[in-house]
Amino acid sequence: MTLLPGLWQIPLAIGAAGQKNGVVMKITLRQQETDRCRGSAGVAMRVMLIAAAWLGVLPMAAATGMASARGDGERPLIAAAATLQFALEDIAAQFARDTGHQLRLAFGSSGNFARQIRQGAPYELYLSADEDYVLDLERDGFTRDRGTLYAVGRIVVMTPHGSTLAADGQLEALSQALERVEISRFAIANPEHAPYGKRAEEALRHAGLWARIQPYLVLGENVSQAAQFAASGNAEGGIISYSLAMAPTVSARGRYELIPQEWHSPLRQRMVLLPNAGPIAARFYDYMQQPPARRVLERYGFMLPPEVNDGAQ
Repeated sequence: MTLLPGLWQIPLAIGAAGQKNGVVMKITLRQQETDRCRGSAGVAMRVMLIAAAWLGVLPMAAATGMASARGDGERPLIAAAATLQFALEDIAAQFARDTGHQLRLAFGSSGNFARQIRQGAPYELYLSADEDYVLDLERDGFTRDRGTLYAVGRIVVMTPHGSTLAADGQLEALSQALERVEISRFAIANPEHAPYGKRAEEALRHAGLWARIQPYLVLGENVSQAAQFAASGNAEGGIISYSLAMAPTVSARGRYELIPQEWHSPLRQRMVLLPNAGPIAARFYDYMQQPPARRVLERYGFMLPPEVNDGAQ
């Protein structure tokens, strides 16, 4: 499998913002062929899963001095949805310049992070791609409060240069390719725990393609891995987040087009401080709501809510 430089060779990465040499989680790479039924279609799906067991998180954290109740108080550990990979790195570097405080960023699927938080992972701030994960954690007492809505995401269909599949947001080109059996692999994030994968499933269902595309689906552990497949030529295309498609490293590899947002549930992205959060994490939480951070989010294609803290009643 061809890998793009640097950014998607791992499903979960930890690094100090503003520094080139971060600590990287060890992962297990595996390909498994599974026949499984999904939804009412009940058809076979060929799944390629690249998995990173959460059991690898705490041992690596302990090896790098992050195993205390609050982690390294000088460099808080932030859990962020994979769709934020480019935007949050820019914001964290800017935060470091403005405040002198470094952060450690972990990127992965929102659902996996929610499970890790319930199991005691030492994150201080959680930025989810789906606010339901945050609200569920708050309901069960795993957060300080209900947090705040920081952005609304979009999805795109992306095809690599040289693909016979057109980047058509209405998915008509994908439908025609399926009719002609010109698709061998099509990438999305795993809908079971990745919000952008779930919205990709909803869009495909809206277009009437979900049942037909099952045998060709390639599932990334998170949307960054789906983008790796879609942009590298290992698949004819895929549905990924707008924010990743807009990043120069990705956009240079192919073409993309927005999928109508009416085709799927809103990607309301919410962040929340966790009970062990220290003052630096709290300061970054506030920083994420200020104009400098919001401008970066907007630059990467996120829509900004009119009022950042909507209360989530």
